Amino acid sequence: MNLNDKQKIVEELAVDFGKSNIVILTDYKGLDVLAINSLRKKLREAGVEYKVVKNTLLIRASEDNDVAAVKDYFKGPTAIALGYDDPVTPAKVLTEFCKTNDKLEIKAGVMDGKVLDIVALKTLSNLPSKEILLGQVLSAMNGVSTGFVRALNDVPVKFLNVLQAIKDQKEAA
Repeated sequence: MNLNDKQKIVEELAVDFGKSNIVILTDYKGLDVLAINSLRKKLREAGVEYKVVKNTLLIRASEDNDVAAVKDYFKGPTAIALGYDDPVTPAKVLTEFCKTNDKLEIKAGVMDGKVLDIVALKTLSNLPSKEILLGQVLSAMNGVSTGFVRALNDVPVKFLNVLQAIKDQKEAA
């Protein structure tokens, strides 16, 4: 690979790092081609990019962005998962894949400039997806307005019940 190709890869990676909201580093040593292709397919279906890049190029691409926080982990065989939309999805897919294939090792991750260790990534993977969280928020917001309407509706209903009781009492007398 010549110098121009390397510079192009570094520039593309720097742009990808800037666009992504989470980057997860993995060690893929020991995985066969079928397993890596299966992992790539699962990640691609989830909208996550998975790249195998030389560590020296990763270090250069991470110099001016948040990924520089994890450059100490750029040792040995390193592949990166780049999540652009939902930070939970890459963590979820990778941890699920690790359960069935013990040769894939999650090294670390970075989100919003903060380093995420394996425990933090597993905790992140247990969170519901962005769509589910938005649905829960909308449900809660809808519940508040429904409760407010019911409370407003109860005032005239109770007033009418009181008037009906007074009418019945006068009719009985």
